[in-house]
Amino acid sequence: MVNSAWSREESPFHAGEMAIQERLGVRTKMEAVGRRVIRAYLLDQHRQFFAQLPFLIAGTVDAHGSPWASILVGAPGFLSTSDERTLQVKSQPLFGDPFAKTLAVGIDIGLLGIELHTRRRNRLNGTVVAIAPNQFTVKVGQSFGNCPQYIQARSFALTDGVKNFTAPKPLHLIERFGTPERAMITTADTFFIATAFQREAGAAKGVDVSHRGGKPGFVRIDDDRTLTFPDFVGNFHFNTIGNLAVTPHAGLLFIDFDRGDLLYLTGTAEVLWESDESQAFAGAERLIRFQLLHGWRIEGSLPLRWSAPDYSPFLQHTGSWEEMARSLEAKPG
Repeated sequence: MVNSAWSREESPFHAGEMAIQERLGVRTKMEAVGRRVIRAYLLDQHRQFFAQLPFLIAGTVDAHGSPWASILVGAPGFLSTSDERTLQVKSQPLFGDPFAKTLAVGIDIGLLGIELHTRRRNRLNGTVVAIAPNQFTVKVGQSFGNCPQYIQARSFALTDGVKNFTAPKPLHLIERFGTPERAMITTADTFFIATAFQREAGAAKGVDVSHRGGKPGFVRIDDDRTLTFPDFVGNFHFNTIGNLAVTPHAGLLFIDFDRGDLLYLTGTAEVLWESDESQAFAGAERLIRFQLLHGWRIEGSLPLRWSAPDYSPFLQHTGSWEEMARSLEAKPG
């Protein structure tokens, strides 16, 4: 195919993604786009990009079939590529990160390289092919760039904690949202979501991890185990929603950018396609509702500190839960 980056006969999209594209009338267009922008190798610019990052977001699935979103940290250069089809990660899981238990040779993994201060991001989905002390290697399955929509720009600085990732920190099992968790969630302008396409005998196939951004408070807590957030217009790949259509499980990662606290959650998730709320929430294409199974909150775990956010200009066209409530109250009847 002319100008095709995806040389395989099968589609770069799986059945769940294709079903959503078909439902929304963009299937033919996105097949052509996907074959043009999705690759089974890393472009030179992507290899350089990963090498300059201080952190990497990872999505994996545990032995019980629960997805988790994790964060790996290191001085720039901790990510490297010996060739265009492999990524070496020289780091180890932070204290309490579920990645310490999910990492194994042969697992599928979703990776997101995101540079907040430039709003650049690149996706890499693949397979872990080797593990050595304090490092592992991923074989590239798919690689593609993402637009800068909804990313809040922040500059970073590494702390002394980068010298000892495994030093114990206060760790809290989360089975319901308490006061600290509610504070992190309801003030968040950024979080990450991990999903998987399907599982066979406990193994995930096609794991993805994605960024979500919005105005502070764009995630609403409905009760002590349920939260809801808007799904804004994106690149029409429908990686997250395509996974949820087949396997309705998700892992969420919230970051306290001031204190370095991390909140890891896993549970079930569903897409709300036709609710009045999604139609009233400006900019929302639909809503996603998450039901907590359990999680962990680790205090001061992340050895990075950040500047105040420069909010994405794309947020100007999005609403808030307060605006949505007023809109619904004003509807006749």
